[in-house]
Amino acid sequence: MQKILVYIFAAVLIFITAVSSRAADFSPARPKVILISLDGATPRLIDKYLKHTDTVNGGLEWLESQGYVAQRNITISPSLTAPSHTAIATGSTASKNDINANGFHLVDSKFNQNINGFAAPIGGYSISSTGPTISLKPTAEPLWIGLRKSGKKVVTATFPGADGQDIFEPSSKKLIQASALRTVDYTVPFGTSAGVGAKGFNLSQKDFTVASSTITDQVKTVFPVFSPVLQTSLDKFIVGINYDIQVATIDTSNDDQANYDTLVFFDARQGIKPTVANPPTTGSAFVRSNQSSPFYLEGSTNQAGTRFYISNLAPDLSTVRVVRYGINYIPATPAVSQTVDDINSHVGFWSPPPDFRITQRLTPGLTNFSDREIEAIYADQVHTFVDYQTRIALRAIKQNPNADLVMVYIEQPDGSSHQFLLTDPRQATDIHNPKTIGAGQDQEKIARYNTYVQVAYQTANQAVQRIINAVGTDNNGKPKSNIIVVSDHGFAPFHTAVDLKTLLLQNGFDPTKVKAVTSGPAVNLYINLKGREADGIVSPQEYVTLQQQLVNTLKKAADKNQNYTLGQPSVALFDKIYTRPLPSLTNPSFGNGTSKFIGQDSGDVFAILNVGYNFDGIQTPAVQRLDDTPESHPVLSVPSFYGAHGYDPNNPLMSAIFYAAGPNIPHGSKSQVRNIDIAPTINQLFGVRSARTVEGKRIF
Repeated sequence: MQKILVYIFAAVLIFITAVSSRAADFSPARPKVILISLDGATPRLIDKYLKHTDTVNGGLEWLESQGYVAQRNITISPSLTAPSHTAIATGSTASKNDINANGFHLVDSKFNQNINGFAAPIGGYSISSTGPTISLKPTAEPLWIGLRKSGKKVVTATFPGADGQDIFEPSSKKLIQASALRTVDYTVPFGTSAGVGAKGFNLSQKDFTVASSTITDQVKTVFPVFSPVLQTSLDKFIVGINYDIQVATIDTSNDDQANYDTLVFFDARQGIKPTVANPPTTGSAFVRSNQSSPFYLEGSTNQAGTRFYISNLAPDLSTVRVVRYGINYIPATPAVSQTVDDINSHVGFWSPPPDFRITQRLTPGLTNFSDREIEAIYADQVHTFVDYQTRIALRAIKQNPNADLVMVYIEQPDGSSHQFLLTDPRQATDIHNPKTIGAGQDQEKIARYNTYVQVAYQTANQAVQRIINAVGTDNNGKPKSNIIVVSDHGFAPFHTAVDLKTLLLQNGFDPTKVKAVTSGPAVNLYINLKGREADGIVSPQEYVTLQQQLVNTLKKAADKNQNYTLGQPSVALFDKIYTRPLPSLTNPSFGNGTSKFIGQDSGDVFAILNVGYNFDGIQTPAVQRLDDTPESHPVLSVPSFYGAHGYDPNNPLMSAIFYAAGPNIPHGSKSQVRNIDIAPTINQLFGVRSARTVEGKRIF
């Protein structure tokens, strides 16, 4: 009898297992791991802006409640976007992966040439007597290479480094990294400009004339109108073909008064067409005040588009202020053309990202726009662009439910933190008035800017929650995919812009022999070494002298204005200074030495400013700080924006974030992880051995 019961139990167990297996076969597929990078998200600011209620509001808080969190995530040096994302993807530091800044110089190229850090060879290239060549032994490799070799399916949604591009040396145009190393199973590159920047327009009633009967009839097919339709020419530009943008006015209020409440933007060649939901086509843009609408450029071969925003529309048209956002598209190289077509056709053309040129009034036509109008424009761009990036991620997941790894990049809260992190009493609330520091600060503006940063964090957090919603949660609330959310770096306020070019000239450096390439508060200083640079002129003997002179100049550079030094008589401008190691003068490797902080294409001197100082943000003309000695070209000045990163990664202000939850992620916390630990952690989840170049260790 006992034996019979055993057989019955075994049969039942087999049946249950078979049913469960069958059920699993028919359960909706979903990616195993989703890595989300929220650019610039900072632990202390998440605590400030997202953890302010007694309830869990979703997104990051939900992941923390269901999984694993680190109080601090140490990024790399320098803590900049391109190097830090490369570190996340490769598990290696900047000196190893050879992406040492957002922009830098390749030493085996002409001295006046630089390369974009987002479009530079990951893992470097080979230096040879005939010029740069593709490296046969890269010093780092993105984790997607090993995963795909192991049969895993990888998807990237605008993640830096996964762009499907062939990378060329800027001087000789030689191929130094093939697109195959930067392409995955479904690759969505980050978009780019079509060469036409944003523009503001100030119109009034006198600019409009009665619209033609054709335009009026076209308007009436879309909206009822209760006042004469008026029309004016707005803008002309070229994106492959000529565009002539016209704007017509519409009064939709049936009140026997001329109350214009809507503008319609259209191309003169196309006329007015109804708004359509058939991406990338949008039809004409029908826009009300304080709103924007997308506008696809019909006929553009690269499927480019823009948006129109109305910041002020008086019912009588006495005041009409409009901004056309920059024109953008997704670069469709042969390696990614099918994916780009899929995004354009189902999500839409590349949405204009938040544009610092607008907030800093570098965009033409913004003279009469108020500060609040400018801020509202930027807020609209934050909302629309994060929504667009999120929809790209959701499309990528939907199209690839069986993906093993999905890598997602969200641009916020980085952009808003740069523009609005106004938290230091030494920051001038009016960038044109150095007296607006300390007691002279505009407290209402500080509170307003604080709200903009908060909204950026909330918007990014909503993107995370939308992805959680897409993959679903189990009965216990855990996401059904392993979701890991990180950032590339933290953020700090800064109060002073530093003009390094002027500092070098004041100290007698010849720009044909020494040049600086800055990214935020980090700088690579290159010496035009003969035999290394394609057009080098400096001998090894002179190199040694110049390198030491550069170090001495940086070490003595100081701020002595006590309005900014917190009462100290003097504060050094530079926090960290590193030099390229040198062998003997006759050593063939002279000028190519590397170290923990100096990679193949790092500067011969690499340095990082102290927090509070930044190479970016210099105004033209420069605005002198309060009580500084008057100079025509000051080294130190009032900057045009407020937040920065790129400082020493060990500074707590530069800490990134780490949250994770899912079926294969334990519940717990850690005081500290590193961004170079993320790649080996993901490899561990797949049981795939990390590349030999990985420097990090798995987190759990």
